[in-house]
Formats: sequence, structure tokens, C-alpha cells
Amino acid sequence: MMNYSIERKRVWVAGHRGMVGSALVRRLQLENCEVLTVSRSEVDLKDQMAVRAWTAREKPDVVFLAAAKVGGILANDSYPVDFLYDNLMIEANIIEAAFRNGVEKLCFLGSSCIYPKFAEQPIVENALLTGALEPTNEWYAIAKIAGIKLAQSYRKQHGADFISAMPTNLYGPGDNFDLNSSHVMPALIRKAHEAKLRNDKTITVWGTGKPRREFLHVDDCADACVHLMKSYSDFEHVNVGSGEDVTILELTQLVCEVVGFKGEIVHDLSKPDGTPRKLMSADKIRSLGWKPSIDLREGLAATYGWFKANIN
Repeated sequence: MMNYSIERKRVWVAGHRGMVGSALVRRLQLENCEVLTVSRSEVDLKDQMAVRAWTAREKPDVVFLAAAKVGGILANDSYPVDFLYDNLMIEANIIEAAFRNGVEKLCFLGSSCIYPKFAEQPIVENALLTGALEPTNEWYAIAKIAGIKLAQSYRKQHGADFISAMPTNLYGPGDNFDLNSSHVMPALIRKAHEAKLRNDKTITVWGTGKPRREFLHVDDCADACVHLMKSYSDFEHVNVGSGEDVTILELTQLVCEVVGFKGEIVHDLSKPDGTPRKLMSADKIRSLGWKPSIDLREGLAATYGWFKANIN
């Protein structure tokens, strides 16, 4: 295992305002390094010349590429250009500027949606490009696959130390709790919270509740990315997950417990279940000496605390 030090390095977290980016900024405060960030009003990451100029001026040694246009199924389906074009531009500009300006190491963050819809479970890294994608978020998935391939091509052609990490479903402080555009975990937290306030007798979940999903606290994800930056240097991307999954019904029960909602869980069977199971293999990252430290209940409780403090 290699040992790359980020001590006293200038570390750029691209996308520092997002859930993953802000977790990376928190995690890097434990390292003896200088964290660089730049706001959207200062630099439009879709503008190649602006990104080149900023990178040339600030001279980061290390880059975590967490900047992306993100959203749920509805947003992906409604705004395909935003999810494909914007993400292609952001990642291409940052990776190219990093190479051009002598960045020592870069970690590109993808998403588990890069894998085929019907990939064998748990999903191993080499399942990439072995089948058709989930149609509802293929625009985002294709942009993320292009990011992995771009990092790989700089490694292949120029020997650049660029790696990629693929996080599973993340949750935690800074998540999106908007019921129209959020993912399942924050949506459930908000639903249960509002049902408790209204003294509702029931809470409704989509489908049968049988699909299985994997979740990882965003602070664990940030810790894994720092670990990979220090210990991994290779062509293939690395899954970043908990290696465990729960049913949507089990998740709903746990959320209700944490929130303190005592009502009944009702299933809306007119709504789709989605993919029966989505679990990424954690074998590769475990073999590199990393495992998560925040269990689901503990992570949920902390996230609910954050939600209540930031509800407005």
C-alpha cells in the first residue's frame, strides 16, 4: 500500500458547499493541511478559462473533486442537459486544470448510479459498463462515468496520479430535505417529523417496502476519501460504502423510532418499488484498511438533530 502524505499540502475541495464537500472540509480540519475553496460567484466551474486561471493562481497540490449538479429522479428526468452538460464541463475543466498546473494527486467522486440497472449484487467495481443504466438518471450516470474515464485517461497517457471513488447512498448534515427533490432517507426523516407534529395516525411509504438499499454517513464518506488519497493509487475506481443494506420498511421503522413517531406505517402499492436491491461490494476498500465508524441508528439520530436545528 502506498503512503501519500497530505501534510502541509494545499488541498482544494471543489464543491465545498455541497453535502460531501462540506464533510470533506470538516474531515480535513483533522489533517495538517491548508484547505482551499472557491465560491460559485468567484469562479464558474463550467467556464474552462476561469477554472484554469484560478488553479494556476492558487496552485493546489491536492484536489477532491466533489463539485456536481445533483438531484433526484424527477430533476434528472426534467433537466437532462443540466445533468449531462454541466457535470461534463465541471469535471473536465477541473481535471484538465489540475493536470496542466501540476497537481500531485486528485480524487474524483462519482456515484453508485454509474452501475448497470441489473448488475449482480453486491456490485463489484468491474461491473462498470457491463449493462444498461437505470433510464431515470442516465444523464447524471453518463457524466460520472465520463469523469472516471477522464481520470483514468490522464493516468494512462500522462502518468497523473488521479483516482476515483464511488460513494453509495449518502446522508447526513447538509442533506436536501425538500420532499419534491430529496432522496429516500431525508424524505423519510421530514415525513416522520411532520407526521409527529401533526399527531398523524399513519405515515405512507411508496411501494411494498421490500427493496433493499445501502446507506453511508457523509462523514464516513469523507474519511474514506481521505484514506484513499493517502493509500490508493491505481486505475480502477473504488466503491465507498458500508457493505450492508436494509429494506425500505426497516429504514422507515428506524426513522420513526429516532424521530419519535408512534403511528402506523402504510404502503402505497400504486407507487413503484424501483430496483429490488442496490448494494455495492465493500471488499476492495476494506482490503485497503478502511471501514465505516458511524452505524445507521447513530448517524440517523445525528442527522435528525441537524435537520431540527436547520429546519428553516
